[in-house]
Amino acid sequence: MIETFIALLMGHVLGDFVVQTRAMVEHKARARMFLLHGVMVLITAMAATGQVARWELLALAAAHMTIDAVKTYLAPHNIAAFLADQGAHLITLIAAAALVPDLWATGLWATLTALPDTLIALMALLTGAIIATRAGGFAVGLLMAPMAEQIDANGLPSGGKLIGLLERGLIYVMILAGQPAGIGFLIAAKSVLRFEATSDEKKAEYVIIGTLASFGWAMITAYATLWVLAALRPLAIWPSLS
Repeated sequence: MIETFIALLMGHVLGDFVVQTRAMVEHKARARMFLLHGVMVLITAMAATGQVARWELLALAAAHMTIDAVKTYLAPHNIAAFLADQGAHLITLIAAAALVPDLWATGLWATLTALPDTLIALMALLTGAIIATRAGGFAVGLLMAPMAEQIDANGLPSGGKLIGLLERGLIYVMILAGQPAGIGFLIAAKSVLRFEATSDEKKAEYVIIGTLASFGWAMITAYATLWVLAALRPLAIWPSLS
């Protein structure tokens, strides 16, 4: 079951956070964009599981679009709606993996590769990286959006987004490499650089909140990824879990 869940989760994060463009997000209320997203979600689920002709993936894509419809047409554009939306998607993925646990085992990748366990572990690592970096960027951005209106942003265009992406990626790698102490040095370095350039109290508080949220998201994702890897059979590529 867990292998199927990992494959389905990877398909989900690819569909929601990698192949979905900003234009698709901003114009999802339009029928064409909405349907295009649904097709992409189905394709990424097929690609991740190595399945093509399983009706269960069609049902999963339909459930995904139903959840997205509620968020797009009824819910406000804020962090609470984002977390509720992703939580609902997660529940459907868990349910699908429980009801059809053989999706991965009977799929193309598991039957063709000589090391299916290694492949599913790599998929778990990639999925965690996408959630830590890309999904984390959306979550932190939505959290900070109400406060951003009160801040005079005079930095580089998209500079803050790039910093957040890099810091979450570094934290993810540090924890998976068994070096969580390195996060302390990252916090110290960012604090020195940020506060030397920040004299406005409101902006300083904005930076602190954003930093803590970004670091927290990456840490939770990294430890969740370790838990998933530990639930898999011992793998040669991850000796610390053997």
